[in-house]
Amino acid sequence: MEKPTFKEALKFWTKLGFISFGGPAGQIAIMHEFLVDKKKWISDSRFLHALNYCMVLPGPEAQQLATYIGWMLHGKRGGLAAGILFVLPSMFILLGLSAIYVSYGNVPVVYAMFNGLKPAVIAIVILALIKIGKKSLLSPFHYVVAFASFICIFFLNIPFPLIIFGAIVTAAVSRKFFPSLFERSNNKTTQKETDETDFYINKHTITPNIGFKPLRFWKQIGVGVVLWIIPLLALYFLTSDFEFWKKLSVFFTKAAFVTFGGAYAVLPYVAQVSVEEFHWLTNLQMIDGLALGETTPGPLIMVLVFVGFMAGYNHFGGSLAMGTLGLATTTFYTFLPCFLFILIGAPIIERTQENKSVKEILGLVTAAVVGVILNLTIYLGKAVIFPKELSLAGLDYVTLAWIAISFIAMYRFRIGMITWIGVSAVFGLLYYLTGYLI
Repeated sequence: MEKPTFKEALKFWTKLGFISFGGPAGQIAIMHEFLVDKKKWISDSRFLHALNYCMVLPGPEAQQLATYIGWMLHGKRGGLAAGILFVLPSMFILLGLSAIYVSYGNVPVVYAMFNGLKPAVIAIVILALIKIGKKSLLSPFHYVVAFASFICIFFLNIPFPLIIFGAIVTAAVSRKFFPSLFERSNNKTTQKETDETDFYINKHTITPNIGFKPLRFWKQIGVGVVLWIIPLLALYFLTSDFEFWKKLSVFFTKAAFVTFGGAYAVLPYVAQVSVEEFHWLTNLQMIDGLALGETTPGPLIMVLVFVGFMAGYNHFGGSLAMGTLGLATTTFYTFLPCFLFILIGAPIIERTQENKSVKEILGLVTAAVVGVILNLTIYLGKAVIFPKELSLAGLDYVTLAWIAISFIAMYRFRIGMITWIGVSAVFGLLYYLTGYLI
């Protein structure tokens, strides 16, 4: 198998950016089908090795996997091209949708459609909770950690980063003194030896210039710091109210470092701070942003750029230009760490095999994330089901019914998420028109 040209790879990464619907599972499946099964650019074992590394990192694993494979194929320029093109289409699409949302969201017909989307989004979050729970709650100990995580964030208001740090410490101590707590009910694994000589990158391929090299490592860290500072300097000299931009940049950088378990894990943290503390948007607008994020290609963490848009838009008195700048700033600071994790870590991880202790520790972190997602479900659900007051009189029965219908449609009958979001928008419109006509 000959090395694919950079032009060939660029064509695929561009296409992937526009068709990467379906969340990380769907995005990874698209990459596997094209890169492994169809083109044979990379073997299954090397694909899974890269995926394992990306899954233990904070950030969107599918975007980081694309960056990793792009780096293996064509070095740094390949990694940058793959990662940027994975995000760029959804950023521009979300910018357009966000502008339409703030411009026409108060129009009764559009408002009614978003009211139909809100219960569908709650059902989607519940589905994510179940899916992540099945994968990460592997033992009674994992259930205990998930429950403790929920108690911490829901009742004690402990910040999400502290919960993640606590889960890491708990895992490290428990693994040292009580390793039996991590035992699963089924430890049987089977590995099938396959001939990988047909693949360009396979288990026998030796990647040049890998391993830990202190000079290169600190040089890359330095470049990352400089890249982080440059936009801040530009914002300092070219915009008003630098305190707002500094707060936005630091907040989303921090969010990027605690995104273990995907976007659903960090959303409670973002909602907790941006809604309750910074007042950049309302909790109902957060749900609308999640609906917009679900309908666009790219990683779901792109919902954060909607928050950045709303922050700039609301803070500067309804300015679309400041909203656009907020969205661009959020995108940059959310994804800069993702690129650094790969471009700095990939050369090192290529020398390693799967580390069991790291995997078990981060597995417990993912269990803690389940408790956090349960908090998100209740937080968003309460705002939608009880729009006026938290009482039986304030319960919206129609919304509650549509949440149940949405859950059954997507879970039991496997109706696609994008399809059901469209159905829900039509339902909201019809419900409004029915009430209007009556």
